Amino acid sequence: MKRKVKILGTGSYVPKRIVNAQEIDVIIGKTEGWSEKKSGVKQRYFVEDETASYMGAEAAKSAIEDANISLSDLDCIISASGTNEQAIPCNASLIQKHLGLEGSGIPCFDFNSTCLSFVTALDMMSYAIDQKRFQHVLIVSSEISSVGLNWSQHESSILFGDGACAFILSHSNEASGIIASKMETYSEGAKFSEIRGGGTKIHPRNYSEQSANDFLFDMDGRAIFKLSYKKLPDFLEGLFQQTGLTINDMQMVIPHQASKSAMKIIRKKLGVKEERFMSIIENYGNVIAASIPLAFHEAIRSGKLERGDLVLLLGTSAGLSIGGIILEY
Repeated sequence: MKRKVKILGTGSYVPKRIVNAQEIDVIIGKTEGWSEKKSGVKQRYFVEDETASYMGAEAAKSAIEDANISLSDLDCIISASGTNEQAIPCNASLIQKHLGLEGSGIPCFDFNSTCLSFVTALDMMSYAIDQKRFQHVLIVSSEISSVGLNWSQHESSILFGDGACAFILSHSNEASGIIASKMETYSEGAKFSEIRGGGTKIHPRNYSEQSANDFLFDMDGRAIFKLSYKKLPDFLEGLFQQTGLTINDMQMVIPHQASKSAMKIIRKKLGVKEERFMSIIENYGNVIAASIPLAFHEAIRSGKLERGDLVLLLGTSAGLSIGGIILEY
């Protein structure tokens, strides 16, 4: 049955610093035009003095205004991000403080399934909202990738950017809602995308020049694409089986903004027309978990997505995981 959840409002925040492809070419020592040709990213945003919680709070303020509610209406704050500002406490509590709600008692907690964190949070929280456990839930994906990139890994480091997006969800008796959702994890691909250091296995106390790369992002993009491409057809068949719908019924497909070339191949594989496949990677890069909500936000803002439209959210993440949600906006 459709979960009675409505997206009341959305908001975004990007850092002040714009980094174009030519600047990336200089950083990695390549000829001008190399990074844009490889990644499809013309520009992205990198933090200067912004923190993840600050960006998340700013995006949240915009979403609250868009939803036409007040801060006092919130009864749950969720951070859905693949990067943490601190090991402890959770990102959501830091966002609460930036919102000036430190004495409110509003529950705060995080979801982290890396690039699928927003999709996971939307899926899991929709059950609580449908059952009226919460009335107004704030979900924030705020990502800073720029500080953890390994610039010696040229094909992965040129993809990423920083930024935040926030959604306000509410219980609704209108047509809006989650129609179906699904997630699968294949840990055979766990090593394809990882940061090995920083936890209890390779503790920061044991940091050294020899172990420095263990604390930076490490990705085998080709291996990720090969495995996810193999698993995707059966995954989508299982997702749509629940609905009586097909991908042709979707007014918009919003994929994780992994890379332009990967998205192009996936779009053709799915048989989706370009105008119904939301791509923002040229101007933002891969913003980890913020990619899908940011693309959703831009689709609304540009008029490509309207109330009542059927939407497929689809992505992959470290794990290796594949996730998808079919919803009525």
